[in-house]
Amino acid sequence: MKRALTVLGALALATTACSGSGGNVPGAGTGQGPVTVRWSTWGSAEDVKLYEKFTEDFQRRHPGIRLKLESVAKYEDYHPKLLTQLTSKTAPDVFFVGDDNIGKFVSAGVLTPLDDKLAGPDSKSRPEDFFDGVYGGAKRDGKIYAVPNDTNPEVLWYDKKALKDAGITEDPATLNESGQWTMPKYLEMNAKLKAAGKAGSIFWNWYGSTYSMINGFGGKVWDGGKFVATTDPKAREALSTLAKGYQDKTFLSADTLPDSNGPSTQFLKHKAGFYAGGRWVIDSLRKGGELDDYDIAPFPSPTGAPMPGAVAASYLALNKDTKLPKEAFTFLTEFVGKEGQILRLKDGGAVPSVKGAESVVLADNYPKHAQTFIDVRDTGFANYPEEVAVPGLTAAINEHLMKVWSGKVGFDQGMTELQQLVQGKLG
Repeated sequence: MKRALTVLGALALATTACSGSGGNVPGAGTGQGPVTVRWSTWGSAEDVKLYEKFTEDFQRRHPGIRLKLESVAKYEDYHPKLLTQLTSKTAPDVFFVGDDNIGKFVSAGVLTPLDDKLAGPDSKSRPEDFFDGVYGGAKRDGKIYAVPNDTNPEVLWYDKKALKDAGITEDPATLNESGQWTMPKYLEMNAKLKAAGKAGSIFWNWYGSTYSMINGFGGKVWDGGKFVATTDPKAREALSTLAKGYQDKTFLSADTLPDSNGPSTQFLKHKAGFYAGGRWVIDSLRKGGELDDYDIAPFPSPTGAPMPGAVAASYLALNKDTKLPKEAFTFLTEFVGKEGQILRLKDGGAVPSVKGAESVVLADNYPKHAQTFIDVRDTGFANYPEEVAVPGLTAAINEHLMKVWSGKVGFDQGMTELQQLVQGKLG
């Protein structure tokens, strides 16, 4: 899975290994030795290093608890393996779940409801410490089944040099501050960039960019439990604009660019004006760009007034069958709590999901308008609960839209087929 969630990596391996489904070591619970909490996530070896300090700090403060990480390198392999473990009662005590899979796990009844625990005396992360929109599919029927461990609000990074080369004198962040950052203004800039021989914008083909564009036109994706993106006039206009833009190369799909000339490379070489992404983009800019050339703005709205933006999220959940509910929750609540997120994220490319940890994002004053990450998080939304409740639906929508973006399927036919696809998945 290539985009924001790839920055959410793994924790450094713990000092004590164990076997057995509950994560117990000999003597666990008897005072004869520490217990081991098993937990899992996805991520590369590079991601592992981001969490070493948290592991060391946690185990120093909790000598009776050891942490054992069971990581999976590839996101696409992670959830199938976890489901198999849950079925065979061998799953870890605590585990990550992606925002496009959380609904499946809630429906399966394998997660411990967390409301009472989060509100209890041992909690370091109260239910109200997290912004309601970011819970997404982790909250159902008023109950919390998982907690957002951190986030990546989708914003528009822009290249000041590319804009200047295209004859654009207005600054998107300045326009946003004055309430003039509108979808017509944004599309006008994209057209000028295209005329200057550059790409207007680079998008990853995922709900964050697509649904942010729909919102920017004033459209709706879901309404009253129904998928309306193909029938709502403004949503359809947004999708049509995307399709035309991809086909005339005003917009580029990051998913289809060659590795040798990928989105980060093109952005660093001033070949595109805008690049939709999260705080994780900073890493590539630091490796090869002039930092002052870049800044961020939210996705534009129809009128220039602030609007909810998409927020990539992943969740930390407690195995309903864990044999160490107290110790496992101690790890969970400290991992997602204020101090835990500050410790984990100060060197990482994500935005805290919890209130009070904003210093992580604002400490080095980069980008200049870093506050935009916080603003989008505070008012934004994780993928729609109606969508993530249906296994594979988001992936199927993205896959079908790619056929429309590439012109393999005509727009009108594509919209008809998309509606049929969603209806079929909904049953």
